Amino acid sequence: MQSTIQLLKDDKQIPESILLPVIDFSKNFTDVCHHSKEEKSLFPALEKAGMPTNMGPIAMMLIDHQRSREIGVEMEESAKEYLSSGSSAKLISDMTDYVEHITEHLWKENNKLFMMAEARLQYVSEQVDEELNDIEKSKLDDLGKTREHYEHLAENLTKDVIQQGS
Repeated sequence: MQSTIQLLKDDKQIPESILLPVIDFSKNFTDVCHHSKEEKSLFPALEKAGMPTNMGPIAMMLIDHQRSREIGVEMEESAKEYLSSGSSAKLISDMTDYVEHITEHLWKENNKLFMMAEARLQYVSEQVDEELNDIEKSKLDDLGKTREHYEHLAENLTKDVIQQGS
């Protein structure tokens, strides 16, 4: 996404065949393969282990997840506008907001939440891992996609975006 933003800033035309998959990957992979798993398994496990959900790290993560979804919807709308009008300012702004938001969110998780989770869930980690995998598969099935689809999409998009900048 960062490369796509730079191409747009450089006034390069991004075709629909690249732009929409970039947004699909960013929005859906993040929500399905990351946020949903936390919300359906990790956070309930942490709550059972005594961590409150109405304040502290879990509450902050839930707020962040909702904001990610909101920015994702805004990106989809501004992408459609860009594809119909060629105007990229709103799309650049929305994509930049998304990248900054996700980067900050991941920092919070890696440096706060996951360290706390590891300490609290050390005795049930296998069960939580299994639940996380089941939730991801179910959500991806609902989308009609697989994790492998998104992994290949990320690889192909990287190549496509690089070619677009050439």
